[in-house]
Amino acid sequence: MRALHHFLNPMRKCIALSLCIACGTGLTWGQDQSIAPQRSKANVFVRPYLAPTVPPSRMGNSTRLHALVRAGKLYLTVQDAIALAIENNIDIEVNRYNPLIDAWNLERAEAGGPLPGVPSGVSQAGSVATGQGVAGSQAAAGVSTGGGNAGSSNSVNATISQIGPVTPTLDPVFQSVTSFSHKSAPQSNSVQSGVLNLEQNTRNYSEEISKGLITGGTVSFTFRNSYLNENAPSDVLNPSNGTSVQVSLQHNLLQGFGIAVNSRNITIARANLNIEDLTFKNQLIGSVVNVLDLYYGLVADYQDVKAKQAAVDVAQRFYNDNQKQVQIGTMAPLDVTTAEAQVASSQQDLVIAQTTLEQQQIQLKDVLSRNGLADPVIREAQIIPLDHIEVPEQDNLPPLKELVATAMANRPDIAAEKLNVINSQTNALGTANAVLPQLAALLSATTQGLAGTPRFVPLRGGEGRGLGTGPLPSGFIPCPPSLHQPPGTVCEVPDPYFVGGLGNALGQTFRRNFPTERAGAFIAPTLRNRVAQADNAIDQLGLRQSELQTQRDVNQVAVDVSTGVVGVQQARVRYQAAVRNRILEQQLLDAEQKKFSLGASTTFNVVQQQRDLATSQSAETAALVTYSNARVALDQTLGTTLQVNHISLGEVMKGQVARASALPATLPQQP
Repeated sequence: MRALHHFLNPMRKCIALSLCIACGTGLTWGQDQSIAPQRSKANVFVRPYLAPTVPPSRMGNSTRLHALVRAGKLYLTVQDAIALAIENNIDIEVNRYNPLIDAWNLERAEAGGPLPGVPSGVSQAGSVATGQGVAGSQAAAGVSTGGGNAGSSNSVNATISQIGPVTPTLDPVFQSVTSFSHKSAPQSNSVQSGVLNLEQNTRNYSEEISKGLITGGTVSFTFRNSYLNENAPSDVLNPSNGTSVQVSLQHNLLQGFGIAVNSRNITIARANLNIEDLTFKNQLIGSVVNVLDLYYGLVADYQDVKAKQAAVDVAQRFYNDNQKQVQIGTMAPLDVTTAEAQVASSQQDLVIAQTTLEQQQIQLKDVLSRNGLADPVIREAQIIPLDHIEVPEQDNLPPLKELVATAMANRPDIAAEKLNVINSQTNALGTANAVLPQLAALLSATTQGLAGTPRFVPLRGGEGRGLGTGPLPSGFIPCPPSLHQPPGTVCEVPDPYFVGGLGNALGQTFRRNFPTERAGAFIAPTLRNRVAQADNAIDQLGLRQSELQTQRDVNQVAVDVSTGVVGVQQARVRYQAAVRNRILEQQLLDAEQKKFSLGASTTFNVVQQQRDLATSQSAETAALVTYSNARVALDQTLGTTLQVNHISLGEVMKGQVARASALPATLPQQP
């Protein structure tokens, strides 16, 4: 048994250690996990069509919060309070998503303008190449039959209305359309088809890749193959394959022309990344200022409770002394009533101060915890602040000119406003360009091919008269006996060059045996052009407003800094005056109590002096909070809150502060 015990004891320790590590990992997972969307790691061909995975929201608190709790008390330094807010505050966590959203907006802008359109496969069903079959030959002859023409190009962009020129789709777009059809068409004139009901079986294949140009154009490459099998006895090729390859370019020359115009959304999205970083920094500063105000407000509330408790103790001692004098007959009972009323008033003030302290703790816990007061450990814990408000004898502030320069260099809101003005200028490029008329150049080069299975088509009626008296022209031969035609009947046959399968048609296409080139241009000016003129005027006026508002806010910086400096100086002087007044009131109370003990004063005078002392203590606490708030507000006005409190933006974005919390060896029970 002893040997078994020695064997199991190390195993228990290993298991316990493993469980501790596992539990610790589970607790910290909520903060280690990134909130950024993750792209799929599939192969490069599938990856673009798999949606990014966005991690779930982080709802748990960091382990730092519980690590600072000792015996039901939450011990906090200022740095620990800031670290907990960075790791757990929901407002900061919400703001972390904004830079990520803007990063994906930039990627969307880099892909180009409107959403890609989807061609209808039904519209391609039954279409044939020019010269292929009955419908194709009619189309080649200029006869409109309602049939399709595979030589037409398909647009990959849907028309989307927006202010200013639409940036072409910059991502390459590939589309492949396959359609199969069976078509029956009654023939009012059967001279060419030879049948009253023309039946066609078609298979159409179309592959196209297109790409927008940042200069304001679109280039595309299209390959098409049309297979046709029909019941027309007049076809010399049946079934047949018609192929074509087309390269086309369409480019704007006035409206929508230029890199600056077409990249304006990309430029704005890129600038928005910087603006969002500045906005996040400004929101973070606001959150840190809130934490500092709550923390130092809690410190002051504890001092206020101490002062109120001391006032209760003084009033209670005075009341007890008066009762003893009443008992021995040296004081009238009516004088005790005044002292008793002071005890009740002091106790009421103490209850109010304690309630204010509890409310301040609740507010501070709410900004330091992600789940608020739902955690019973945090809900029941008493916050013990370990840092205190220090009021220097002198302000030792730099000259006002240097402070204003510091604010201009560090204020994120001013920097964001300046970038917004630049964005407005960039956006106005679009409406200014939209005033120009539409003028575009069109270029295309097409090459086609045709091949199929040969057929002998007997000439009908008198079509072959005169052909049998001499040598037959090219494309005509005597009908073979297998057709069971009368002797001397002439049959039409296809040119051997077109006899073959798909390979022969492709060979003709890529050898450019049948090339077609097109060039053109179109212009479409809008008469009066009031919409574009108005859009540009609105943009320009809005830009001027933004410039003036930014200059107003820049001017306000100097005013805010001056006001902040005066506020700090006044708060320091008022605090020092409040301290001196409290000391004086304490001395007056001591003197009044000595006079009372010698019979040279009254109960009313002593109670009145107690009230004056309590008022001076409250004024001292209020002045202390005012100085703390003024100092924090000045740092916020200067934009130096993060530097003063040693906050790293990189750690804030991750939601995890690297600095470990360290509590003092001896922890106070009360601040």
